[in-house]
Amino acid sequence: MAWSSLLDVFKMANFKNMFQPGEREIELGGGYSVKTYGAKLAWIHRNDWIVLLLLVGIELVLNIIHPFYRFVGRDMLDDLKFPFKGNTVPIWSVPLYAVLLPIAIFIFIYLRRRDVYDLHHAILGLLSAALITGVITDSIKNATGRPRPNFFWRCFPEGKDLYDALGNVLCNGKESDIREGHKSFPSGHTSWSFAGLGFLSLYLAGKIKVFDQRGHVSKLCLVFLPLLFAALVGASRVDDYWHHWQDVFVGGLIGLSVATFCYLQYFPPPYHSECWGPYAYFRALEMSGTNPHGGNTTNNGIDMHTMGANNAGVPPSRNAPDYSPFNDLELGSN
Repeated sequence: MAWSSLLDVFKMANFKNMFQPGEREIELGGGYSVKTYGAKLAWIHRNDWIVLLLLVGIELVLNIIHPFYRFVGRDMLDDLKFPFKGNTVPIWSVPLYAVLLPIAIFIFIYLRRRDVYDLHHAILGLLSAALITGVITDSIKNATGRPRPNFFWRCFPEGKDLYDALGNVLCNGKESDIREGHKSFPSGHTSWSFAGLGFLSLYLAGKIKVFDQRGHVSKLCLVFLPLLFAALVGASRVDDYWHHWQDVFVGGLIGLSVATFCYLQYFPPPYHSECWGPYAYFRALEMSGTNPHGGNTTNNGIDMHTMGANNAGVPPSRNAPDYSPFNDLELGSN
């Protein structure tokens, strides 16, 4: 009986059709696919992509320069003598689960919905969240220079400590280990994890309409799953003695906050009635003459509640040979 009830819950959630268009979701006319408009959409947002490239360059510079070498005295080393061990979650794996995995899910949903706006803005928002988080995190790392919990063994691999006349440590370990040992606050693993997987959680919450007032706990579990993984990554950083708990807490806060801002840049909040699509999708419907709200329209299908009572700002008829709702949409025409 208990197993039957549990199966009924998941049946109610209807995972099979979870990513199918809902009743109010209308397909755009003219085939707004990656093949037909993907390159054009990316070109219209070229300035955004250029900014992302600049963020990549800044991130590379931040990883090359030396962090601030904070004063570390003898009495401070008592909390910095934890074992110098490897990473449970290697650094190379972070982009795989925090960036590539969400993109794979975006592509899967695109293959079911064929909405180039959703795919493009989801990828753009995700990369923005990851790169902005990386720049913020590494900037703070270099500025604070907080020693890691395993700093002692990075500084003195042989276990023999040495100090200068002021009582500051005179490290004799590998330069790369010492430099990395001054990058404890905040946790980069954690901030990147919450940026990428936090964005994914918000994206899934909108797509499956988790706040549709039907009370499906299974939907909440799906949304919380990426956040749980990000939290476990943060816990591993403390367990590996690469970070203090404060580093992980602040790193998670930075990543999740940036992910939320970047998501809301392109998508309605998850509790919104039309959270399943990006803002650009609804503007494309308006520009193409399709009215999902049931409002009054003109002869050429323009929603007068949206466009205004007069003809000012009304785009040309969709039947005109040179009319493209895509152009009006992304170029900001009213």
